[in-house]
Amino acid sequence: MKFTYLTAFIVAGAALTLTSCGENKKTSDLTESGLDPDNFVTTVNGKTTGLYTLKNNSGMEVCITNFGGRIVSLTVHDRDGTPTDVVLGFDSIASYLPENNQTDFGAAIGRYANRINQGRMVIDGDSIRLPQNNFGHCLHGGPAGWQYQVYDVIAANDSTLVLEMDSPDGDNNFPGNVKATVCYTLTPDNALDIAYSAVTDRPTVINMTNHSYFNLSGDPDKAITDHLLYINAADYTPVDSTFMTTGEIASVKDTPMDFTTPRAIGEKIDETDFEQISNGMGYDHNWVLTTNGNDSIIAASLYAPSTGIRLDVLTDEPGIQVYSGNFLDGSVKGKNGKVYNKRAAICLESQHYPDSPNKPQWPSVILRPGETYSSHCVFRFGIEK
Repeated sequence: MKFTYLTAFIVAGAALTLTSCGENKKTSDLTESGLDPDNFVTTVNGKTTGLYTLKNNSGMEVCITNFGGRIVSLTVHDRDGTPTDVVLGFDSIASYLPENNQTDFGAAIGRYANRINQGRMVIDGDSIRLPQNNFGHCLHGGPAGWQYQVYDVIAANDSTLVLEMDSPDGDNNFPGNVKATVCYTLTPDNALDIAYSAVTDRPTVINMTNHSYFNLSGDPDKAITDHLLYINAADYTPVDSTFMTTGEIASVKDTPMDFTTPRAIGEKIDETDFEQISNGMGYDHNWVLTTNGNDSIIAASLYAPSTGIRLDVLTDEPGIQVYSGNFLDGSVKGKNGKVYNKRAAICLESQHYPDSPNKPQWPSVILRPGETYSSHCVFRFGIEK
């Protein structure tokens, strides 16, 4: 799905009725995942938030709030036909607000997913200082990134939600007025298709992703260390002790970073004698995909033996950040009062490489006036008996 399709959809979608999950329903009505849509209606910085539900005839349901463009719940059936919510999140909008929890659960990240070294970059000779919110670096667009802003709802129906962010020049010190769009589409065959696009009036950087935390067992009390992970990548980008990429591209061969054959996440996650496991406190690295931008080829797969649920990730991005929930420490309570402990979930974030603005040898993240940024990711679900 490219921008031309998305543009056409938005134009056509102007005629759609914007329907929140909570509208035209009784207060007592809950989503399949048990969410009360009324708990997501509020005003943040003058904009109204809500909860929007996508459903298909196969029983899959995705609930999304326009606060941060966040996937709040994602329900699929396991091998026994039991509806299973496979993402971390909260029961109300209040818990997502930054004054209550500093989390990225399910968010549409912008302007720049992942880290920019020391919050510094140079565009066309202009030095730019960005906020430093993670070990001295700028992470996920800064402390007031798009995950903490309200997206405008452009169109919504049972299968598609189109969100738009009008980001002013100087938003978290990033240059240029940027208009970005996120289009979520739930397909009949249990895939959540996410298409991103953006335009700017000044040279800037754009690198968007979705930050869902997956636990395919449906029970965050159970660590994801038993999940089998496959990554279609022969190389990765090493990091230093502050989680910043060094500029190297290293082979995964004969290291704990090798997931070219599916294996349990926990098999080598604690082998801290390997420097990268120590530096990342587990897995918190970008893998260099060998898919060459072909989003019909599986970039990564995740499988939970306990439920039989399988997730395939397809993307046209050159990289994928795999984060094994190392900073979850039990201090956050999510849906149904569940405590989220270390490695309760894993993130699979399609993206350009971290700190690309400062590493010109890597694929460019510069967006210029007259150009259109586009990125595509699909979360496709299935069952293995």
